Amino acid sequence: MVNAASRPEESAAARVADGDPRPKAVLEGPDIRRALTRIAHEILERTKGGHDVLLLGIQTRGVTLAERLAALLGDVEGRPVPWGSLDVTMYRDDLRMRPARALGRTEVPQDGVDDRVVVLVDDVLFSGRTVRAALDALNDLGRPRAVQLAVLVDRGHRQLPIRADYVGKNLPTSMRETVRVLLGENDGRDAVLLGPAGGDR
Repeated sequence: MVNAASRPEESAAARVADGDPRPKAVLEGPDIRRALTRIAHEILERTKGGHDVLLLGIQTRGVTLAERLAALLGDVEGRPVPWGSLDVTMYRDDLRMRPARALGRTEVPQDGVDDRVVVLVDDVLFSGRTVRAALDALNDLGRPRAVQLAVLVDRGHRQLPIRADYVGKNLPTSMRETVRVLLGENDGRDAVLLGPAGGDR
């Protein structure tokens, strides 16, 4: 997957550097499927079968990714893997600096998070502030035995000491670039787009 994605990634970065305003795909549907499949197997290996794993997707596209990962884990293990959603809007430290946004839904399986291995799932890891907000939100839900982080794309530029345990694609970027993840359930297409800055987290 890494080799297959390297050529379009370089091309997209070059176009951004040249001022081309059109975002370019650095990952397509098959690349995303392979990345999620690999992450699922890594979760099972690291958690020794995933028996106590609970996936919580960070709104919005993290929820879609958590659902996909739960399906992949369930296919391998032959049993359902619980998953839910986590809205971190009210826990962000930049609420006053960002436009108002609608609140999402936090939905946790009936058994809750206590003594579970909670894997937070998000689409893009950037500054780390969204994940910090997710940890605060999770703290209000209970006390997991452990918390891990899975992201489809790590684009660097961390502002907080946060590191993902599972990464689909490390994508070096500049602050002049933006990374946007499209998923079929939300956007009608699976892709990771790299373009000029103007709206990434």
